[in-house]
Amino acid sequence: PSRLQVAIVVTDGRPQDGVQDVSARARAAGIEIFAIGVGRVDMGTLRQMASEPLDEHVDYVESYSVIEKLTHKFQEAFCVVSDLCATGDHDCEQLCVSTPGTYRCACRDGFSLNSDGRTCTACNGGLGSALDLVFLIDGSKSVRPENFELVKKFINQIVDSLEVSERQAQVGLVQYSSSVRQEFPLGHFKNKKDIKAAVKKMSYMEKGTMTGQALKYLVDSSFSAINGARPGVPKVGIVFTDGRSQDYISDAAKKAKDSGFRMFAVGVGNAVEDELREIASEPVAEHYFYTADFRTISKIGKKLQMKICVEEDPCECKSIVKFQTKVEELITSLQQ
Repeated sequence: PSRLQVAIVVTDGRPQDGVQDVSARARAAGIEIFAIGVGRVDMGTLRQMASEPLDEHVDYVESYSVIEKLTHKFQEAFCVVSDLCATGDHDCEQLCVSTPGTYRCACRDGFSLNSDGRTCTACNGGLGSALDLVFLIDGSKSVRPENFELVKKFINQIVDSLEVSERQAQVGLVQYSSSVRQEFPLGHFKNKKDIKAAVKKMSYMEKGTMTGQALKYLVDSSFSAINGARPGVPKVGIVFTDGRSQDYISDAAKKAKDSGFRMFAVGVGNAVEDELREIASEPVAEHYFYTADFRTISKIGKKLQMKICVEEDPCECKSIVKFQTKVEELITSLQQ
């Protein structure tokens, strides 16, 4: 039997190159193309890509969070109609979605599926990519002035990846040495440009390394409402150090994690990896980083950019992954 070849293109913008000719070649080669637009998409581009008839091959949704509603369309398009959920023989907390020979659980809008694949958890209260992020930066004399400038670039590299506003990401900065100094609190600056300018102006304290005292300040002050923290918004701390702490860190490190803060530890040079692991949230391997050379901290910055959750809504990211998985399963069932 001939094999069905299907391409499903999902896009949320205008392409930076041409799609018409290559799409025509794909269709001529027997590939059936479905084009799905999300948000502020260029509808003309979708029509250039899609197969005929266009009204069956072009679709639009307002956001990724509702893209799953197209799944039924593809079930019909691929002639896969078995509905095991209809028997009621499942243990899904909210929604059941049939796939050939099996089923998977899903959640209503505003909820995301838990790791057990059955139960659901409410998403982040409609706050979008709201995030309270505080940097805790080692300004001890061992860092040295030229490296301190690299640390500033590291901070701004991460700030660049955020969407900063009163409703989205807020950034605070604390420097510590023999004492602790708040450079600016959460929400003090309302845009990336002003934050980056303040980071560049930060002066170097150049004394000791009281990491425990700094962690205590983070817990007691930085993430308090009086310093701009917002209730119900995820809290992330990024701790940067280049050496062993001169005071005790265990109690404050534990309290930060017990308070629900997501803690990342970044160490350079003479930083002690046991201390980094003690600061880092679980799973520890994903929350602590070490490099021997200050010149390579930009690589750590890139990894951190991917790990800090800054999606428009965490549930939206999950929705498109679930959608993609379901469509792949439908296509696989045809090949069987």
